[in-house]
Amino acid sequence: MYFLGIGLVLLVLKYLAIDPVSAWSWWIVLSPFALAVLWWAWADGSGYTKTKAVERENARKQARLDKNRAATGRPTRKGRS
Repeated sequence: MYFLGIGLVLLVLKYLAIDPVSAWSWWIVLSPFALAVLWWAWADGSGYTKTKAVERENARKQARLDKNRAATGRPTRKGRS
């Protein structure tokens, strides 16, 4: 996502002819978009995206369980000794 943001900023700077970006080659200005594509391909291919999604889901599930346990007066996993 950072590569996409950097690419958009560089693209706007190049289009508006703001120095020093206006003097740069288009290949340099557009390279963050290629890096973003490579990152997304790697993240999807390696399972990084799925792993992060599962971690977020598990954290939400645990927070919901802890909230329900606290509401019923039972100790949470963190509160156990």
